[in-house]
Amino acid sequence: MKLIPCSAEGELRLMPSFGAVAAAVFITFIAGAAVAFAQASDADVVTVQSSPATSRLVAYGQVAPVVVVPVSAAEAGVVTGFNARPGMHVRAGQTLAHLSGPGIDSLLVQGEADLRSAQSQLDAAEKSLAIAQQQLPAHLTTRQAVQQAQSAAAQARSGQAGAQSRLNTVRQLMTIASPTDGVVLQLNAADGALIGAGQPILTVQPANGLWLQANYFGADLAAIHVGMTGQFAPSDGGAPVKVRVASIPGTLAAGGGESIALEPAGAAASWLSGESGTVTLDLPARQMVAVPTRALILNQGKWWVMLHTAAGDRAQQVVPGPVAGWQTFIVNGLAPGARVVVNNAYLLFHSSIAEQYQIPD
Repeated sequence: MKLIPCSAEGELRLMPSFGAVAAAVFITFIAGAAVAFAQASDADVVTVQSSPATSRLVAYGQVAPVVVVPVSAAEAGVVTGFNARPGMHVRAGQTLAHLSGPGIDSLLVQGEADLRSAQSQLDAAEKSLAIAQQQLPAHLTTRQAVQQAQSAAAQARSGQAGAQSRLNTVRQLMTIASPTDGVVLQLNAADGALIGAGQPILTVQPANGLWLQANYFGADLAAIHVGMTGQFAPSDGGAPVKVRVASIPGTLAAGGGESIALEPAGAAASWLSGESGTVTLDLPARQMVAVPTRALILNQGKWWVMLHTAAGDRAQQVVPGPVAGWQTFIVNGLAPGARVVVNNAYLLFHSSIAEQYQIPD
């Protein structure tokens, strides 16, 4: 029975001693860490060198038509025989629909009547010329009369050709045909619809009329020029396509960037309108310093490295660039020959925390 109070008392006596030992060990650990990381050893340091590096500009891109061609009605009328469908491949001159109705039918009747009249005048003039030419050897007419007959025949032929051309124009107005090889994108009318003069009936995307548009922002725009090459990686996992900058419009897009137009650098690509993916442009190679990526320290949105100098280790702000394997190229802030801490660089950067540590009361 007497052992229990002694045991309890012994526990009460041991607790302060254990707390003192733990605090002493913790203080020793913090002080040791501060000493250990206050200065890096030569084994933890590398001497950086410059090497050629290729920077890349990456942006979102989408395939779009260079231009679309609206097919409109030249005269008012009713659409008949309209057999076009979205996505349908058409050829230049292919008939897609016809126009009918009182107005265009009247033009057709008038054109045919004008042609018949012009043909009758031509027949009469040619007959008079033939008679005059037959009478001239027998001196039954004069050379002046023959010349007049020739002039009248020439005028009649011109009138007949004009009437024929006007009739052909009317017949063309009655036919809606594709102006180029391409794909039907959109229909604006249906079979049996009444349309006015100049009203679009359908829209055609010309064949091989696609290019790639990518928006770039800020300082990246100054580095882009016509002829720059890169590649387009479709978002659906398709094979990358080599591309070349074809045009820089020089106008800002809705989001504040500039839309750069690109085209395939080699053979024609089998793009689809609306296809999207990542566009990567290669900048000219330049000499940059490379450091191991694990030597970089991110603090408050800025990147740093720890320089190992004769006067001690100090933090140096840098601007990281492209990455190659386990190396990161430095755009600005570091010169060739500098000695950079690699191992435990992050702990060395933040070693000042140990010096500010205070044991709570």
